[in-house]
Amino acid sequence: MYKYIKGTIEEIGLDNITIENNGIGYNALVSSNTISKYTIGENAKLYTKLIVREDEMYLCGFYSDEEIKMFDLLTSISKIGPKVGLSILSFATPKQLGAYILSEDTAKLSKAPGVGKKTAERIVLELKDKIDKTEIEFEPNLLENQPIAISVDESVDALIALGYTQTEAKEAVKKTKKQGMNTEEIIKKSLTYLMKNNLK
Repeated sequence: MYKYIKGTIEEIGLDNITIENNGIGYNALVSSNTISKYTIGENAKLYTKLIVREDEMYLCGFYSDEEIKMFDLLTSISKIGPKVGLSILSFATPKQLGAYILSEDTAKLSKAPGVGKKTAERIVLELKDKIDKTEIEFEPNLLENQPIAISVDESVDALIALGYTQTEAKEAVKKTKKQGMNTEEIIKKSLTYLMKNNLK
């Protein structure tokens, strides 16, 4: 119903912002990330989403269109309501959440308020293919660190299954892995290294 509201920021609470437009004060529930973007007295634009339930109606506010899109994705998942969605957005920015989802980092996601291990797994399962990489600029360091660690572990296990010792496998992976390589690529490079150096 309301795409956004332009006005003056009159009040900032722990989890809400009041923005005045034409003499009307709109109080919106927001994430802490949104709160950090505003100061009292400034003229601002607040993206909004009206939530209507059987027994209540309230307004949610967002500092960017990107944040509201992530909110919509999160709340499309069963058992994640608007308040939990906002708490997740308080825990991490849309860019961080996008990186966690793409890298399947359920450990990080499960640390968000109201999100346990099962919910984190459901977020990854249901949203991984829905994240629009062209619209969300993911933080490179978050995408770099997690997948490579997972690929290294899987590569070592695969080499051990092929008959190499744990020491040989770890050495080969350590010598050949590079950022951006997937598990299959690491294994191939590691096997080449092992055969070249006669470590088997």
